[in-house]
Amino acid sequence: MTSTSGLNLVAGQWTAAHSGKVFSRRNPADDDDLVGEFPESSMADVEAALPALAEGAAEWAAASADRRAEVLGRAAGLLEERRAELAAELVREEGKTLAEATAETTRTSLNLRFYAGEAHRVAGASYPADDGGLVYTWREPVGVVGAITPWNFPLTIPSRKIGPALAAGNAVLFKPSPVTPLMAQRLVEALLAAGLPSRAVALLHGGAAAGAAAAADPRVAAVTFTGSTTAGRAVHALVGPSRRAQLEMGGKNPVVILQDADLDRAARIIVKGAFGLSGQACTGTSRVIALRQVHDPLLDRVVELAGKLAVGDGMRPGVDMGPLAADFQLRKVLDHVRVGQEEGADLMTGGHRLTGGGRERGLFVAPAVFAGVCPEMRLAREEIFGPVLGFQCAADFEEALELAAATEYGLASGIVTRDLGKALAFARRSPSGLVKVNQPTTGTAMNVPFGGLGESSSQTFKEQAGPTAMLFYLREKSVYLSPLD
Repeated sequence: MTSTSGLNLVAGQWTAAHSGKVFSRRNPADDDDLVGEFPESSMADVEAALPALAEGAAEWAAASADRRAEVLGRAAGLLEERRAELAAELVREEGKTLAEATAETTRTSLNLRFYAGEAHRVAGASYPADDGGLVYTWREPVGVVGAITPWNFPLTIPSRKIGPALAAGNAVLFKPSPVTPLMAQRLVEALLAAGLPSRAVALLHGGAAAGAAAAADPRVAAVTFTGSTTAGRAVHALVGPSRRAQLEMGGKNPVVILQDADLDRAARIIVKGAFGLSGQACTGTSRVIALRQVHDPLLDRVVELAGKLAVGDGMRPGVDMGPLAADFQLRKVLDHVRVGQEEGADLMTGGHRLTGGGRERGLFVAPAVFAGVCPEMRLAREEIFGPVLGFQCAADFEEALELAAATEYGLASGIVTRDLGKALAFARRSPSGLVKVNQPTTGTAMNVPFGGLGESSSQTFKEQAGPTAMLFYLREKSVYLSPLD
């Protein structure tokens, strides 16, 4: 396959990094396949981008809601026209299956269309005034927004940051993950082709240096970040108290299985949540907490389903799970499997690297299921972000709740039960921002607020979906207007 020569977008021009340095991105299913080379940006590139972004922010803020909506809608249409091509590129760059990549490209267009509609709903409120005057609130764009995005959903997550930022009238400094630079370039290309002013967006490829420079610069009014908790804490410290930070970080998401659950359905829900997207989803199922009465038969079902998953190149028909996205991911997953065994958990299936059947040059691992996981083990405490699942046993509903809450994270949780009362009690008492009942922990609706609790979020502007996501990208003024006579 041909490789791509990527570029930054700075001051409306496609350009190399200031240093001239580049980095390579290779297909995680085939290390011989070079996806492309991209600029390694630094603080100098951030410095070059920000003056033009300030000008672009003023121009775009003055644009009508109709124009903002038109650009976002047109970009969505352009992505839809290229959906098959983009899905294939996404499989090659990130490692999803073709079905998963097609779903992501489709959702990206839908996200942009949703926020095109929100451009018309930027509104304040009016309040009674004792002197016969008027008191009202006025919402306006914050200015330049820094969007630092991860590699696991390289189109969807940027679209739900850049979409509302542009709908609100801001300019965007976009710093994507170096694991998925091509998808970032494709998204920006669509926005420009749709008529977005070229100075209203900057694209800076590369690693942490460019992201840190963007987060630290006071000319960036707000920073929205999705990634690990460690990196998120660093971003939060750089932004400081006088600017806005929105962080979606790690998770250690449990699913509780009660004794009345349909075990076949529960097993399918668990396997989809744990091993879909190669386990590389922030809301992916990491822990199963099953009541004692159903623990063993449920474990047998999950082990059987996990062992039947076809692992391979996502472009091949019949593949259920693609490779891990990067070599550091493979090393991390294999290390957690090793540590889990050393700490005394029972590896029931998987957890080893797969190299046969055309997988010799890829980052493939068999989905792992552990039993006998205790709360103090790393398998129960640390985010793995890969296809590794741990089973814990609970005596009753109360113990299951305690085990589910025994984590610093609070992103997603789930329960499988026919008991509506128990389901509602779990939803009320689970310390997570997303609760799923009889559904996989993965998957959210674009029109519903999404964000975590605990160490999964900055606890400030956490609504990273739905109409409330717009509020992060708008500042509000209170205006008191009284007549002179």
